[in-house]
Amino acid sequence: MYKAIKDGPLKIGSIEIDAAVLDNPGTPMRVLSTRGVTRALGGKRTGTVVGAPKLPPFLASNAIKPFISDDLMARLNSPVEYAPRHGGRTAFGYDGALLAEICKVVITAKDAGTLRANQVKYAAIAQSLLQGVAVIGIYSLIDEATGYQDIRDRVALQAILDQFLRKEWAKWAKRFPDEFYELLFGLRGWQYRPLNVKRPGVIGHWTNDLVYDRLAPGVLTELRKRNPPTESGKRRRKHHQWLTEDVGHPALREHLSNVITLMKAAPNWATFYRLLQRAKPKLGDMPELPFPERDTP
Repeated sequence: MYKAIKDGPLKIGSIEIDAAVLDNPGTPMRVLSTRGVTRALGGKRTGTVVGAPKLPPFLASNAIKPFISDDLMARLNSPVEYAPRHGGRTAFGYDGALLAEICKVVITAKDAGTLRANQVKYAAIAQSLLQGVAVIGIYSLIDEATGYQDIRDRVALQAILDQFLRKEWAKWAKRFPDEFYELLFGLRGWQYRPLNVKRPGVIGHWTNDLVYDRLAPGVLTELRKRNPPTESGKRRRKHHQWLTEDVGHPALREHLSNVITLMKAAPNWATFYRLLQRAKPKLGDMPELPFPERDTP
């Protein structure tokens, strides 16, 4: 039996439906209580009987049932059984995506004129629920209602980091072309000496800003954790030595190519940086709006 990782009331307007995120292996399952769905749409009975699921009465009526597809009917007759997070009796839930389908069925029945006078109110409720779900998406609403979004975001971030970063650093190989530094120096108005391997300390700051901070969410933060500076202030390895061969390095190579193209096209640093912010904003920054360029240094 599934167990609820998180649960809580999902509020759409004045309507509340108990929601839960279940410990389904791989992808967590978002469900809505069958009782909650039934009550939300005006039903008085819960939609389940002891030990077995039961089609909610308002959907089983002759006015609505003919509009339910075989696939939807099968899923309504097979709700997910799960253990609530804080104990208590077994609960039953529908996949959150079914709420929109149920609402559409009720609205279709209303448009077809089959609803009885005392059932018309169901259509108004269904319309309200459908509009609420359409704004954000039912899974996002369930995540927010249950508090699962914090876990979801951490899991998603970790998945990205696992793709981009190695567990251990790799042997050094040249990853930044000389052209990148030559153009960077030129846009900053500095003299570039290709044989001089010692560069101004601020180059590291600009490399983080222009490159690593724009590769993927959390990459620069994690690189700083895995590759901290020593007592002298220098890092033992280059950040790119922690990038994976299959995802990290190709992403770095593509990003550098795009940055170099913008550097070549820009007449000065201010224009280049504005173009970069527009084309590839730092993660978490708002994309810059396409206002006319002003070539100011």
